[in-house]
Amino acid sequence: MALKGINAYRKGSIKQDVANADPHRLTLMLLQGALDRIAYAKGAMERKEFVAKAEYISKVNAIIMHLRDTLDLEVGGEVAENLFSLYDYMIERLNDAHVNNDIALLDEVTSLLTPIRDGWVQIPEAAKQEAYEAQRQKRQAV
Repeated sequence: MALKGINAYRKGSIKQDVANADPHRLTLMLLQGALDRIAYAKGAMERKEFVAKAEYISKVNAIIMHLRDTLDLEVGGEVAENLFSLYDYMIERLNDAHVNNDIALLDEVTSLLTPIRDGWVQIPEAAKQEAYEAQRQKRQAV
């Protein structure tokens, strides 16, 4: 019973965080959410809870697909293209992990996603503001 209340509170808190977050913070939340769900999938796999494992891996796939599909390949150039390919590779590895119940593949995806998350955390505030301003100007031009 108490867990239902905690989960409801957590969902409400996350919704509020999303509503108040800037694009940088949203991306960080997605990256962390993917890493969390990989850890949950790993635990479910170890406990042989295959339905839960499938749900977590599906959620990770959805997050990574969203991150991949929102890359601006024109503006991001080679970096965005490389991230696109890396996200594709992660999706393949997650699917292989799911089919083969292979924890090592989940660890591999974690090892690829963690540096992206860590790099995202370290983006200076001035660079974030510059990017937001460029996006704002781009929208106004359209």
